Amino acid sequence: MNRTVLDLWVGLFVIAGVAALLFLALKVGSTSAVNTSDSYEVVARFENIGGLKPRAPVKSAGVVVGRVADIRFDNETYEAAVTLRLDKRYAFPKDTIAAIMTSGLLGEQYVGLEAGGDSAKLKDKDRILITQDAVVLENLIGHFLYGKAQEGAPQ
Repeated sequence: MNRTVLDLWVGLFVIAGVAALLFLALKVGSTSAVNTSDSYEVVARFENIGGLKPRAPVKSAGVVVGRVADIRFDNETYEAAVTLRLDKRYAFPKDTIAAIMTSGLLGEQYVGLEAGGDSAKLKDKDRILITQDAVVLENLIGHFLYGKAQEGAPQ
């Protein structure tokens, strides 16, 4: 084989490798885990959302059931209003609990839904009333250190 044919084959191999990496990156990102055309939206309000971002997964029992559609700050209640777009295949009771969870110790944040026992189901534009804020590592460390300092303080 002459030099130009060898260079052509090496170039094609490199292009195929880059295409494979791009394909894997898109699959890992799971951009199409929820069908947005067949979904409904609910709103949950949190005092602290930590590092939650739009398009973050919404999970229940470890299964992705939706995505975070929008995050807004409410100037009247001083809370974050998080709009969740849930797949219509999954109907949750009205007393569902929404909590901001973290994957691993320092991983990405997602919204976890824990179903309640109410017979009435959430509908489009409903509000999840029971929420649990994100656990912020800096606040935990601060509370721990402040508690230790108070234990050692003279009475």
